[in-house]
Amino acid sequence: MDQNKKHEIALMRYSAIAPLITGLSDDYPSLEAFFRDASAKGCIHPDGTVKHYAPGTIEKWYRMYKADGFDALIPISRADLGVPRKLDEELQEQILYLKTNYPRMSASSIYRQLRENGSIKEGDVSESTVNRFINVTNLRLKTTTNQDMRRYERPHINEVWCGDSSVGPYLTTPDGKKHKVFIIALIDDASRFIVGIDIFFNDNFVNLMSVLKSAVSKYGRPKMFNFDNGSSYKNKQMELLAARVGSVVHYDQPYTPTQKAKIERWFRTMKDQWMSSLDIRDFHSLDELRGNLFSYVQKYNQSVHSSLKGKSPQDRFFSEPECIKRLSDSEIEHCFLLEIERRVSSDSVIVIDHVEYEVDYRFAKQRIKLRYSPNLEDIYIVEADGTLTPIRLLNKTENASIKRDKIHLCKGDD
Repeated sequence: MDQNKKHEIALMRYSAIAPLITGLSDDYPSLEAFFRDASAKGCIHPDGTVKHYAPGTIEKWYRMYKADGFDALIPISRADLGVPRKLDEELQEQILYLKTNYPRMSASSIYRQLRENGSIKEGDVSESTVNRFINVTNLRLKTTTNQDMRRYERPHINEVWCGDSSVGPYLTTPDGKKHKVFIIALIDDASRFIVGIDIFFNDNFVNLMSVLKSAVSKYGRPKMFNFDNGSSYKNKQMELLAARVGSVVHYDQPYTPTQKAKIERWFRTMKDQWMSSLDIRDFHSLDELRGNLFSYVQKYNQSVHSSLKGKSPQDRFFSEPECIKRLSDSEIEHCFLLEIERRVSSDSVIVIDHVEYEVDYRFAKQRIKLRYSPNLEDIYIVEADGTLTPIRLLNKTENASIKRDKIHLCKGDD
C-alpha cells in the first residue's frame, strides 16, 4: 500500500471519531452509544464505498488517536513485509545465488530457470513473487542494477562538443521527387551554443566533416568530440581528423542517449519550434531550407536560455575568449582531408572512385598513403617526411610524347 492510500485511510478513520475529539455530544449518553451509532452510519472508504466497522474497531481508533495522535491512525505495513511466505529457504538461496553471480539477469529469467530445473512447480509460486523478493533484497542489501547517470555541465566552453544527426522534413524538389533530409548539428556543452549545423540529403561522414570544418574554422577546436556509435561518427577517418585537429573523440555506450542529452534536447526544441511552424511547400531546394534553418539557429543562439542564468548561448560562449583556440587557414585545409592507402601499379597509376591518377614513377609498385579533399579536387601523397605532394589525373596522350628517364646500373667508357 502506498503512502497516499495510507493517509486516505487514516483520514477516513479520523472522520469517524472526529465528533469525540472536541467532546461528546449531549445526543449520546456514553462513548459506547457513540461507537454503536458510528458503526451503524458507516464510513466512506477511499474507494467510494460505505463500510460499516464494528463499534470495538472504532473505539480502538479513538484510543489510538488519544494516545499517539493522527499518525497512530495510519495503517502500518505487516510485520513480515518483504518476507516471501511462498518461498522457502532453499528457493530464496537459489534466487540470491543467481542474482549475485548474474546481476543483470532479470526476475523473469530467474523464474524461468527455476521452473525449468524443477525448483518451482506450476501454480506454486508466481513470477511476481520472485520479482518482489528480488526488489526487497536489493533494497535491504543496498544494491541496484541501475546505471549511475548524473546531470553534468562542463565549466568552460570548447571542452566538449556533442554532435548528432536528426531526420528533418521531407523536401519535394522541382523534379517532383520527395527527399528525406538530415540535419547534422554540434552543440557546445557549457554554453548550449550551436557551433555547427547544416542540412543534407545524406547522413554520412563527408557531410559531418563539412560541419566540423566550418565549426572549427569559426570557433576553434574543442578538447573533446562526443558522438554516438553511428557509422558516420565512429570510423577511422573521424579518429584521424580529431588527432590532426588536436582533439579526442569519446563514443557513448550503446543505447545510452542520456550521455548526449543536450544535443538530443536541442533537436527536440528545434522540432517543436522550427519544424512545427514550417510550411515545407514553400521550399523547393536544399539551399532555401538551409537558409531558413540558419536563421532559426541564429535566433536560438541569441535567445536567453533558462539554464544559463539569464544569458544567451552566444553571450555565454563568447564570455570566455581565452578558450577559443583557432587554427590557421593552412592548418584547417590540411587537417580536414580524408586519408586512404593505395598500391601503385608498375606504370605509376592509382585508382580512386574509378578515376585514374598518375604519381611520380619513384612510387611504382609501392603502397602509398594519400590525403584528399571530399570533392577530390585536391589529392596529395604523404611523403616520408610528412610533406604533401599533389598528384594529377592520368593523361595517356601527354605521356606518349614524354621522354622517359633511363636507369643505368653501371656506366662503361664513352
